[in-house]
Amino acid sequence: MKKSYAFKFLFVAFIGIHIPLIGILFFVLYSNHSISANSILIFSLVMTLFATAVTLLIINQLIRPIVVASKALNEYRMNRKVSILPSQYEDEAGLLMRNIQESIEESESFINEKQDLIYMISHDLRNFAGNPQGLAKLIIEENPSDSVKNMAELICESTDLQFRYIENFIKLLKQQDEIAKSSSVDKLIQIALILPAVKEQVSQLLVHKNIKLVSDITVDEAVLKIDAELLIQVLVNLISNAIKFSYTGSEISLCIFKEEERIVFIVSDNGIGFDQTQIEEMFKKFTKMGKLGTANETSTGIGLYLCKKIIDKNGGKLSAISLGRNRGATFTIVFEKETIFNAASF
Repeated sequence: MKKSYAFKFLFVAFIGIHIPLIGILFFVLYSNHSISANSILIFSLVMTLFATAVTLLIINQLIRPIVVASKALNEYRMNRKVSILPSQYEDEAGLLMRNIQESIEESESFINEKQDLIYMISHDLRNFAGNPQGLAKLIIEENPSDSVKNMAELICESTDLQFRYIENFIKLLKQQDEIAKSSSVDKLIQIALILPAVKEQVSQLLVHKNIKLVSDITVDEAVLKIDAELLIQVLVNLISNAIKFSYTGSEISLCIFKEEERIVFIVSDNGIGFDQTQIEEMFKKFTKMGKLGTANETSTGIGLYLCKKIIDKNGGKLSAISLGRNRGATFTIVFEKETIFNAASF
């Protein structure tokens, strides 16, 4: 019958306690000379040290499977590295490792299947967006009137933006399921290049609602753990969210600055705002708090969740605050203790 883990630990405890006592007993019974108190004390200490060494050696062997399992689980959690756990153990520790191995493999299989589904959906979405673009190009090739040509060109521009949004959205979905290995590597982010990239992606939304984006950037470069493209997409999502809940003709601000050892990104608006009690619900996946924008724009209910997920995974913190209904909202991203290079204000 296989010995249980509890039995093994009790056996080790028995050895640790009784080896010194047995040694002292034999030393007293079979010693040929008179024994002084100091000799008994020294022998007791030696036997105790010996018993402690044996106990630690055995305990180390007993906990080794648990250490290996913990390391494998942590490697998968942090770097999504699938380890092959040993299967020679037949006790509770072996059962634990087999269960962990099966759980990791099932999780990896689920992620891969989900990613395949995302790729399939993204392919179909590209086709849907490509159909009107193809028709618009055919119209342009027929040398239509200037007004028709301008409308066809606007359709092409709009579908190009749709392609870009689809790619970015798929990337965000993938980021939700993957623990990117690159997240632990510092990267030099060109903050000066972020604003043009962000403005390009939100320009049509700004024009549509006649909203002005005001920027104040006092940092040129920063060493952060997040990819520049992901940072741009998070800012695009936050600004798009601000546009959605802002009134026509209003103003949105984007500020990027250094504060002590932190770099701070702030997106604020003067829109409909929210109640402070709703903050926790607002960052949940598929939140029920989703509502129409000021121009009846719809909400997916996952944008802020994905933004927070990306920022949290890359060493930052995303928070939100509002003074109440119709008093605007402010979203703040903070990266702590990073290397920051100052530059003149834009």
